[in-house]
Amino acid sequence: QVQLVESGGGLVQAGGSLRLSCAASGSGFSVNTMAWYRQAPGKQRDLVAIITSGGSTNYADSVKGRFTISRDIAKNTVYLQMNSLKPEDTAVYYCSMIVTILYEARYWGQGTQVTVSS
Repeated sequence: QVQLVESGGGLVQAGGSLRLSCAASGSGFSVNTMAWYRQAPGKQRDLVAIITSGGSTNYADSVKGRFTISRDIAKNTVYLQMNSLKPEDTAVYYCSMIVTILYEARYWGQGTQVTVSS
């Protein structure tokens, strides 16, 4: 079994920065794609950023140039550096990893609240 534990959310003023972290724990697994999603109240969960096993990254248009996804493969950890935050970035942020044990499966973190005040 694999568990994803997130940290780093909080309250910040518009224009500020936050860094989210998500670490995978367990045994006998390998991590493939890592990603961050977010879900605002009353809205669907949307992809924010993704990093593949090869290191390629992609971002939602709304965060390009402001957010950066990175990873530490040795620690099975993915990060999301969020700069120039806007009130519309307010949401619960979820990390997600595609993990292989005997087969591939997607795992989710518990979510962390990010609130940006104007």
